Amino acid sequence: MEKEPLRFEVDQKDAGKRLDKFLVENMPKELSRSFIQKLISGEHVLLNGGPVKSHHNVNRGDSILVTIPDAVQSSIEPENVPLDIVYEDEHLLVVNKPAGMVVHPVPGNYNRTLVNALLGHCKNLSGISGVLKPGIVHRIDKDTSGLLVVAKTDEAHKGLAKQFKSKTINRVYMALVKGVVELDNGVIELPIGRSSRDRKKMAVNFVQSKDAITRYKVLQRFKDSTMLEVTLGTGRTHQIRVHMSYIGHVLLGDAKYGAKDNLPRPALHAKTLGFIHPATKKYMEFTSELPQDLKELISKIR
Repeated sequence: MEKEPLRFEVDQKDAGKRLDKFLVENMPKELSRSFIQKLISGEHVLLNGGPVKSHHNVNRGDSILVTIPDAVQSSIEPENVPLDIVYEDEHLLVVNKPAGMVVHPVPGNYNRTLVNALLGHCKNLSGISGVLKPGIVHRIDKDTSGLLVVAKTDEAHKGLAKQFKSKTINRVYMALVKGVVELDNGVIELPIGRSSRDRKKMAVNFVQSKDAITRYKVLQRFKDSTMLEVTLGTGRTHQIRVHMSYIGHVLLGDAKYGAKDNLPRPALHAKTLGFIHPATKKYMEFTSELPQDLKELISKIR
């Protein structure tokens, strides 16, 4: 059965806000904006008795009724796919994803994803992100290797999602880029949105975009390339790839954003992941070694 509906009344200080923004700020639980937008589009949110769109502006005195439906059982098949689990307890787990593995099922790729493997490993995963993304709090690209944290419970998911939203998660990547980067340290603060030329790509975009911050530090310079340590200040789609390409240092192997070489994937690895455990409230940090393909690439460059 569905949970008891939540009721809100808009006062003067919230008048004029978008409905989804109002709910993000006023819901008693830490639910993501995308989840709330799904509730609205699914007509689980009624404004003065009727369904409306997420962008609808609320007015003083409006009555809002929110019903959160029970999680639907996932139709994704559990699979016996090997997992490199770095840490696990009853609330969450940290996994080291190999390059080439899709995080969750997408059209044309419903098998041997990280989610399939997770369901084959454990029965209980958070349902907040929907039936196709159980446990998934954040993602890395298919061809990026490295660390992800996965939520087993809704409470853990909400605690982790809050940290991602407030940008307190520590995420550090190793990247190999074309060209010799001149500055030892740098900050790229440029907004990212969909490319106007190719909707399958992201781009630095000053019109329809979101703020994005990438910090980098040179670890080693080679003849025609540079090894960087990259820290994310935000988590936009393809952020590191877009920002590095924009400043003229596209990732080695990144054909999507301009690299012309024979490498099978972008040279990018999610090396470090740090967060406050949502249950114990203690800071935890994990580090993974570079995968073999990137170690071999570095040896070859040297």
